[in-house]
Amino acid sequence: MDLSSIRSAYRRYARYYDRVFGPVFAPGRRLTMQYLNAEADRRILDVGVGTGISLPDYRRDVEVVGIDVSPEMLDIARQRVDEQGLDFVTGLYEMDAEALDFPDDSFDVVVAMYVASVVPNPDLFVEEVQRVCRPGGDIFIVNHFASEHPVLRRVEQTLKPLSKLVGFRPDMDLGTLPDRPDFQRLGVYPTNLFGYWKLVHYRNGAAGIDAAQPRTEELAEVG
Repeated sequence: MDLSSIRSAYRRYARYYDRVFGPVFAPGRRLTMQYLNAEADRRILDVGVGTGISLPDYRRDVEVVGIDVSPEMLDIARQRVDEQGLDFVTGLYEMDAEALDFPDDSFDVVVAMYVASVVPNPDLFVEEVQRVCRPGGDIFIVNHFASEHPVLRRVEQTLKPLSKLVGFRPDMDLGTLPDRPDFQRLGVYPTNLFGYWKLVHYRNGAAGIDAAQPRTEELAEVG
């Protein structure tokens, strides 16, 4: 995977992304939005905002900044913001998730939906989202992770050579993402019927920080 192949793939997807992938990824967006909309007056970074399909679902009393590497996807997102009057979206930038152009501790929450298996270097991606999220803030990563079922696992590995063409790694393992004292994994939750996609919830910062935020499982129960 490299930025050139990623941009090329999403240039092809841009015009029909919402129609084809929107319904497939909708359960993950709905579950994540339960958390993102739990409180007002927060600054949220949406990494991989794409066409902005999730933007109308945010509450209006937060600030949202979105980034993506695809200019074609961002053009659609900007049009959506203008047409729907989403003035809480204060910026949509073409930017690499592995080299975020924001100061440390810039956001209360960072969300990355369907991005982790797209970026070339997941370690750098995690370092960057952790850096720009304030201590005690929350990070949500929604993604497909490699199946534990042996047959499905073999299928995913067979598809690996097509990663550059399709624009993501079909065999990314959940263990690729860290779980350490300064980046605590609070939970992993299935976002669809078969658990093919999962929501991973992290608490950022030093061990022992317990920000007064609803936990993901509590929000999932009311959904």
